Amino acid sequence: MISKILYWFPRILPILSLLFMTLFSFDVFGGDESFGPKMLGFLIHNIPVLILTAILIIAWKWEVAGGALFILASIFGTHFFHSFSGNPGSLLVIAPFLLAGILFIFHTVFYRRNPLKKNE
Repeated sequence: MISKILYWFPRILPILSLLFMTLFSFDVFGGDESFGPKMLGFLIHNIPVLILTAILIIAWKWEVAGGALFILASIFGTHFFHSFSGNPGSLLVIAPFLLAGILFIFHTVFYRRNPLKKNE
């Protein structure tokens, strides 16, 4: 049971966090601009979401590499958003990816599949 939780939790947590981050990009549709600039703004707002989605795809296949990338993305995010010097609210967005990265690595370390055994 713990193995299944440790398998699925680091996959579901980034998906929910990415959906949460995507909600913030819908504010571009409130202005008076035409459709083209609104879509460009929407795309620019979602660049971090697209990068983190690519990391999630990597982590789904290669847990250690994806976990390390999530941890690096979290470190970069704390530096970029100045999380520890005046913007502590950004930790709510960054922390789930750090936790997911750690859990991806833990799952591989503690529940490494034996290639000689059949999958359970």
